[in-house]
Amino acid sequence: MPGETLLNQRYELVAQQGSGGMSVIYRALDRMLGRMVAVKILRPNLTKDPAFLEKFQQEARSVARMSHPNIVTVHDVGSDGSTHYIVMEMVEGDDLKKLIKTRGALSLEKALDLGIQICAGLGFAHRSQLVHADVKPQNILINRDGVVKVTDFGIAQAYTDTMPQTRSEVVWGSPHYFAPEQARGEKPSPASDVYSIGVVLFEMFTGRLPFVGSSQRELALAHIQAEAPRALDFNPQLPAELSNVIAKVMSKRPNDRYKHADQLGHILQQIRERRRSAPGTRTAERMAPPTAVQQQGTSPGPQAARTRSPKIAPPPVPVRREPAAAASQPAARSATGEAPAIPGPPNSLFNPDGTINVEATGGYSGPFLPQRQAKREGADVVTIILVILAFIAVAGLAPLYLLGVFPLL
Repeated sequence: MPGETLLNQRYELVAQQGSGGMSVIYRALDRMLGRMVAVKILRPNLTKDPAFLEKFQQEARSVARMSHPNIVTVHDVGSDGSTHYIVMEMVEGDDLKKLIKTRGALSLEKALDLGIQICAGLGFAHRSQLVHADVKPQNILINRDGVVKVTDFGIAQAYTDTMPQTRSEVVWGSPHYFAPEQARGEKPSPASDVYSIGVVLFEMFTGRLPFVGSSQRELALAHIQAEAPRALDFNPQLPAELSNVIAKVMSKRPNDRYKHADQLGHILQQIRERRRSAPGTRTAERMAPPTAVQQQGTSPGPQAARTRSPKIAPPPVPVRREPAAAASQPAARSATGEAPAIPGPPNSLFNPDGTINVEATGGYSGPFLPQRQAKREGADVVTIILVILAFIAVAGLAPLYLLGVFPLL
């Protein structure tokens, strides 16, 4: 019983964590190393066949030699009397099936991230010449840091290798995810795992399974004969290219799928990268014109501020106009209804834009400029009169000079 049972005087079973068609999983304490582990105990009806036990132990040892962050680490495999078990790392978290049941369809970014990690773990196993043969959300654990851990390697493979003709509830414990060739009783391959990953992707992106049936036989026939629905039909927000990838990996013939999980993972990575670099990024925003909110006072970025900085116009160049021509032209009116200033001659008191011509005023730009200008004009007349009188006086003195009244100096 849990809490009282010891396996080989080392693994103390603390509590049951879960169960499946082939095994029961316990949370246990490794007394030798003082750490918590997961112990998977095979069901008794599997341990009666010596060929299966031999194959199971062989597969378990192969899994124990693998070391990958997306694969649950196997610490030990052994038996205690008629009880056969596997000892694995304890993953604190939930399996993917519980996550989907809780949330329904996952977000695109989340599902892509999990799918890429699933492919990374299974791709590593495929390169190690191992086939999982029972890929399903229940065998995909997610720890508290969001890291995927694929578990349950070896058991299904050992069973299908030693009892290929058996049609029991043990084999068909998860018929929703089996590839068509597995449903026909054929030996699974890496392409079979790829098909199962496709079903898992379909479920993550849509929140439902592609095939449903009232019996295991009905589900098996659906995988073999029925065309897989398109994920896009159940999730219109799904990119078409991603829906096409899922349809490809759920092809009936293994040769029409990707041969290994690594290939599928690479495709999913490309889709994610294209989405992250799609138009609408900050570059496009910097190039866009300022919005109405920005124009009303929202502080724009430095680049936008530089773009909208007013330019200093060069001083107007005076244009000489003939008075007659200027007088003959009708006065045009601006959009505000006011007549624009007509440029005057270069020495005019006003510039073409209506401002005071400081040069023409001698540097004065005060409010009494017209009166000052009138005084200057009067002073000019007096000066001319004085010059004339001086000329007359000099002319009157000329005879006296000639008569010697004023001697030469």
